[in-house]
Amino acid sequence: MQKNIRNQESVIAGVLERLYEAQDGMSIDKPSKKQAKEFLYLCFNLLFPINARKTKSHTGDEAALYQLSHLLTTMLLPVRKELKNSIEDISLDFIEQLPDIYNMLMKDAKAICDFDPASSSLEEVIITYPGFFAITSYRIAHALKLLGIPLVPRLISEYAHSITGIDINPGAQIGECFFIDHGTGIVIGETVIIKNNVKIYQGVTLGALQVKKELASTKRHPTVEDNVIIYANATILGGETVIGQGSIIGGNVWITSSVPENSLVYHTNEIKIKNINNKK
Repeated sequence: MQKNIRNQESVIAGVLERLYEAQDGMSIDKPSKKQAKEFLYLCFNLLFPINARKTKSHTGDEAALYQLSHLLTTMLLPVRKELKNSIEDISLDFIEQLPDIYNMLMKDAKAICDFDPASSSLEEVIITYPGFFAITSYRIAHALKLLGIPLVPRLISEYAHSITGIDINPGAQIGECFFIDHGTGIVIGETVIIKNNVKIYQGVTLGALQVKKELASTKRHPTVEDNVIIYANATILGGETVIGQGSIIGGNVWITSSVPENSLVYHTNEIKIKNINNKK
């Protein structure tokens, strides 16, 4: 019996036919990850030229702003039917916010520099700290989200997530002087409210108590008041959970109800040390 020989051309044609049938109705005309990454770095280098060059250049910065506006316009074209205002107005509204975003970010950078004994300068924080990059990405994405832009804010936040390990939903509301130390594994949900002078360490989760689609339009994530410190791997859940101002949340705690102001919350466990050569 003659063995059937698979034909590469027919296999590929068949696979494409099945894929196209399965993908029917799924639009590919959307903003891309590549565009979002380029947009983020354009913003970052405009806000912090120390990251990109050694001297200021009015002509260069003007050209960069035009490039930024053009790129944002390009990303908005596929989603223009979902926008409340014109693409041109939205683009200009965002660009006009850049000085305010810069001022907020400098307060964040100063908070990191003042509190972290390992930091030697604002420039070090801006150029090297993954926590600061994640905060910068969040503040840019949040500004875009407030302008009613779909998809692009999430593309930006997920890119920052992919390279820093810090997941901040662009819908979260975060106040001034926000400090992330180390940062890997931090999760901040969409309806989180973080007020001023809050410090968060690695592995912290500010999440939802329940994950149900019907709760999408409700406040599902906690509120953190002013001057709170949350240490590593703490988990705080629930839309009605409020961490009172001035509180310190210790590492590895699990919180699902509100904490009064100026509280110290900590987890206790017993650690035993035994000499392995002592058989008694």
